[in-house]
Amino acid sequence: MQSRDVRPTKRILLRSGKSPFDVFPVEEALHRDVIATNAGNLIFSDASHKILETPGTEVVTNGMRSEVAAAERINEEFDAFVVPLANAFRPSFEASLKRLTRLIGRLRIPVVVLGIGAQAGLDQDAARLKPMEATVRAFVSAVLDRSASIGVRGEFTEQYLKDLGYRDVEVIGCPSLFMYGKELAVQKKAPELTASSRIAVNGSHSAVQRQGLDQVIDRAYARYPHLTFIGQNLSDARQLHWRDVSHPNARVRAIPTHPDHPMYREDKVRVYIDPVTWIDDLRGYDFSFGSRIHGNIAALLAGTPATVLCGDSRTLELCRYFGIPHRRIDKLTPARLYEEADFTGLTGGHLERFERFTAFLDHNGLENTFSHGDGGASFDARMRALAFPPGIRAWNDADVASLTSRFGWLQTRISELTLDNAHLKRELERAGARAVPVPPSVYRRARRVVGRPIRKALQSGKQQA
Repeated sequence: MQSRDVRPTKRILLRSGKSPFDVFPVEEALHRDVIATNAGNLIFSDASHKILETPGTEVVTNGMRSEVAAAERINEEFDAFVVPLANAFRPSFEASLKRLTRLIGRLRIPVVVLGIGAQAGLDQDAARLKPMEATVRAFVSAVLDRSASIGVRGEFTEQYLKDLGYRDVEVIGCPSLFMYGKELAVQKKAPELTASSRIAVNGSHSAVQRQGLDQVIDRAYARYPHLTFIGQNLSDARQLHWRDVSHPNARVRAIPTHPDHPMYREDKVRVYIDPVTWIDDLRGYDFSFGSRIHGNIAALLAGTPATVLCGDSRTLELCRYFGIPHRRIDKLTPARLYEEADFTGLTGGHLERFERFTAFLDHNGLENTFSHGDGGASFDARMRALAFPPGIRAWNDADVASLTSRFGWLQTRISELTLDNAHLKRELERAGARAVPVPPSVYRRARRVVGRPIRKALQSGKQQA
């Protein structure tokens, strides 16, 4: 019998909310929070998945879980743990960073971090990070015990870690902009923006509250009829799909994802739960701007010019590293931002940055599809064969069709909750305890949210009859 040289498969566990190939109905995606609270996370995790998938490598998502109890299984089943991160060195992420550190401390396989960043103000003063210094040290030390170096977003984070005494630090930017490898073509479609231009704007609730982004959006809304706001938070998506205003973010009524905003009522708001549809839709726009770094990176990947309005160090260092046009949030108009946007540094330096990124992967024992595979062709073909849901739109309709998917999903959830409640009741009775019914909170909340559209639909139906 003739022997064949069969290459062993390398299995990589990737920290990400979902696999790029997972297709979820909108209701399920929001219920499970597959975007890990911010759709921008999927831009760099999907890019990482594509880059690392080669003929000899299988990439598996971990669903953002950091369970220490799973460490032994991970050691047995995987050859490496790859962790794409964004602004993880920030106080609000400290608890998550500690959990991740505990897991990494139990691993015996290589652990490679892609594009982690420290978050401070535009003055890039790291003093606010002093209280979590021990947590940062524990994390970085655990990673460097299992890898050759740690990849950071930009020079600010590099200097921050070097000031803590670490030397094996490499500036690699963010994996997201390497989704298409060496290629990155961004060109202006017209010499200037006009009233007929399609413009995408993005921004966070904090940028609206503290930095006056709402005034920039309002001026653009008044001047450009084809302006669309693209939200990214889970709360944004729930406001659009369910009209759910229970989250604290709903206190910010000046953001277009709020049902009270005129752009919401005019169907000029979107949220995407899959990067592929997000990027595809942005190909049809003339310009994108706003405070969301990955919202604008999505536009650049689509070949659409974009300018980032920087409000902190995390966006500033990434823009400086990649040469992305950026400004501080002020009274600049979209027309002026578009006019001043220069993409020479972004596109001209892309190849050098790409080679630096792939060298980092090589240094840490990871192959990439552009050097060791088909350049992502099979990945892209598989993605094209899948039917992803379109971007989430504002729920302004009251027709039966707009209610069908929502209530079908709600009925399923009610049935599941009823079974769970019955099971819990039996368990409590066996234990001799008094059974306390578990309220179907998902149903009750949704019933409050959709009550008005239902009544409107029923009233309309009676009038037509």
